[in-house]
This record gives sequence, structure tokens and C-alpha cells, in this order.
Amino acid sequence: MKVLSAASELFPLVKTGGLADVTGALPSALSAEDVEVTSVIPGYPAVMAALEKAAAFHAYKDLFGGPAQLLRGTAHGLDIIAIDAPHLFDRPGNPYLGKDGLDWPDNAGRFAALGKAAADVAGGINHRYRADVLHCHDWQAALGPVYARFLDGPKSVMTVHNIAFQGQFPATVFGLLGLPQQAFAIDGVEYYGNVGYLKGGLATADAITTVSPTYAQEICTPEYGMGLDGLLRARRHVLRGIVNGIDTDVWNPAKDALIPATYNATTLKKRVANKRTLEARFKIEPGDGLLHGVISRLTWQKGMDIFAASLDALVATGARLALLGTGETAIENAVFEASMRHPGRIGVIIGYDEELSHLLQAGADTILVPSRFEPCGLTQLYGLRYGCVPVVARTGGLNDTVIDANAAALQAQVATGFQFAPVDEATLDHTLARTAECFTDQKLWRGLQKRGMEQDVSWGRSAAAYAQLYRNLVKA
Repeated sequence: MKVLSAASELFPLVKTGGLADVTGALPSALSAEDVEVTSVIPGYPAVMAALEKAAAFHAYKDLFGGPAQLLRGTAHGLDIIAIDAPHLFDRPGNPYLGKDGLDWPDNAGRFAALGKAAADVAGGINHRYRADVLHCHDWQAALGPVYARFLDGPKSVMTVHNIAFQGQFPATVFGLLGLPQQAFAIDGVEYYGNVGYLKGGLATADAITTVSPTYAQEICTPEYGMGLDGLLRARRHVLRGIVNGIDTDVWNPAKDALIPATYNATTLKKRVANKRTLEARFKIEPGDGLLHGVISRLTWQKGMDIFAASLDALVATGARLALLGTGETAIENAVFEASMRHPGRIGVIIGYDEELSHLLQAGADTILVPSRFEPCGLTQLYGLRYGCVPVVARTGGLNDTVIDANAAALQAQVATGFQFAPVDEATLDHTLARTAECFTDQKLWRGLQKRGMEQDVSWGRSAAAYAQLYRNLVKA
């Protein structure tokens, strides 16, 4: 079976978040299910530089404002079709934002090009290739199912990684898309008189998935559906949640070249060397006490405003904190101020660093994820894999992947971390205190670590679920 995956990010070529990790890892996992995945992606500078054995696949005289060509090649073991359109994608830095930190003004055309090219390729514009299924990820690729539906393409899957980002544009954009007029309707891209890319993908895809079972339920409610809950309730029969996995080769504490000391579930004492290095990097006083870790965007969605308000309480439990992240200025300032109030107890590095994120998972005792909503979350999966006990909000995929260390779960020896709800300062403070108390019982703590490391967080089961979904669509 041939599947064409369309996304705006693909690890290790371009990454701003978990979307890239998913689209980069899924092709390899699906190969074990006899599914051959080709990935279509914008030809950003990093993509074009990495593309090997590139051959011309198709040419456009005009693709949303200029000539373009599709090039098929390989990169890091992935089968790639790159959209070589310099007028759209030959821009440095973040794929979505200009130097001013704002969206590129032509993002509507840039990502319409992604959807159009994906549907063209999947539909057989080059007669040497046609996909059985087109699988599109998030709003940037969400016009793929729309083009496929209205221009006689193959069956399509639309995966929502975060419904908060929808790609909404003025109605004037519709005239640029090259779609038939009937596509500007309630069962197409029309959304309250404007054009909704994600809305269109959700309305036209043959199947909808999101990245955890709990999030699939949540987005059908007004609280989490971000205005699309009515559409999703109407299409609930084609909606399902498939929890993400992680690349267990890249994230493997027994073989990770990015950490000072490798280890496994039977050699957890070796983590101490990583803890000492982590403390030094974040200028934290060394010690054997509880060391929390955070790797996060510093945003409202991630609950980091509430977390910043709880930092004094965190230190009061006797714990310390290493935080890596970037985001809203007010939250950045708040965590910096806390680090000034508690020198040697709170260490903050603003930014993102892939190597440092591995060290955090390998050296911290916990990984904190206090998100208000979290479709799946990968950070807690890395934590489980690395014996870095997750402390998470009870929402979305966090709820589906972490078993709370309540009395019953501890007695049954099934707990793998800590959950809390609601996401407010008092509840978080209580959970930080509960975590600190459990840490004093090292036998109990080792049990949490080992059970977490025993969890299957690979793509195996998830890939099998996607493969069955594709087969069902082709048979229908």
C-alpha cells in the first residue's frame, strides 16, 4: 500500500514542535506494516540542502505566484517529494514566521501550495506514482483533502495535532485556490463567511484522526473544540484517536550519544552522572534531592503561567528546577524572576536545544507537563522512556499515557507518574508536594521509574492502527 504524507514539518529536516517528530517517525514504523510512505514537504532551505538523489517529478508554470517544481529524492532515509518553489519557501528561520515574529503575509498561498501539490501527487499527476491514501497533518496541509475531494483524488485522512491552530483567512483567498465554487460551502472550506483550511480538511476527509483517544473526545466539546466541535460531532463516525509513539532509536537511554552516561532500567544509578551535568549546565546547586525538569513552550496552553506562580511553592518542598523553554514574554520574565529569588535552586535557559532536552530527560527526576490542554504530548513519553517520572495535567494524551500514583495504583504497582486536575495553582502546589513526599521513598520512586521504562511508547501499536485505517478506507 502506498500512502502520501503531507506536512509542513518533518524531523530531522525541519522542526518547531512535536508534529515534526510524528511525521518523521511514522514512515519507518509503517514500513513494518507493509505501508510505503512518501512525504511531501515544502522546499525550505534545510530541506533542499538535505535532499539527495533528487529527480524531477513534476513542474508547475505557476504555483501560487511563481514557477515551481516537485523533486523526488531521499533525506535521512525518508522518501521525500520537495516542493521547490523559492518564491514561497526559500526563506530562512521559522517556516511560518518572518523576522518580525509575525506570520508571513502570504501563508495562505504558501500552504495552499502544500495541499494542492499533495493532492496532485497522490492523485497521479506523475503517472509513475499514485497513492492509495493521502494523509494530511494539521492546518498547513489541510487543503489536501479538499483538493482530493473536489478534484477527484484518492481517499484521505486528516490528522489534528492541535485544533487551536486552524488556518483561517479572508474570503478573498478562495479565488486564489483554484477550487470549484461549490467548495465554498458548509461542506467545504467556508467558515462563517471566511476560508478555514482545517475546517475544510475536517469536512472533506474520509477519515479524521487525532493524537490520543481522550483528545478525540475532548475536541467534540465546546470547551476544547475551538469552534469546530459541532462539525466534529456531526462527523464523529469517522473520528478516532490514535495515541502517538516516539522514535525509540533516537530516544533510547541505553544508547543515547547526547547524554554523559547511558543506562537502562537495571542500571538507574548511572543517571546520577547525568544529574550532575544537568545541575552544572543550569547553575543549580548539586545534590541528591528532587530535581524537576521542564521542556516546554512557555505559553498559556502549556499552563506555564500557573506553573510560574507555583515556583515558590516548588522550592518550599525542598525541590529544585531546571527549565528549558521559550514563549510569551510575561512568562519568560516570571520564571527568570523566580530564578533570581532562588539562585542555585531554579535554573532557566530560554530557547530550545535538542541535545539539552535529552540531558534533561536523562538527568532530572521528573518532567513537568501542566498543560491546560494537550492533544497527545511527546515530552511525557520521553520521560517514561528515560525513567524521568512524568507529572502531568489530566487532559488529552497526558491522561492516556500516564497512570497516576494514587493509593490504589501504588498498591497495585501500576502507577507510572502523577496526574492532577484542574490546572490551577492550588492543585499544582498540592501535586508538587505529593511528588516530593513520594520521592523520599526511594524504593517507591524506583518502582515508578522502572514501570515507566517498561511501557511500550514506540510507534508499533499506533502504526498498526493507522495501517488498518488505511486498509479500511481503500476497501470502502
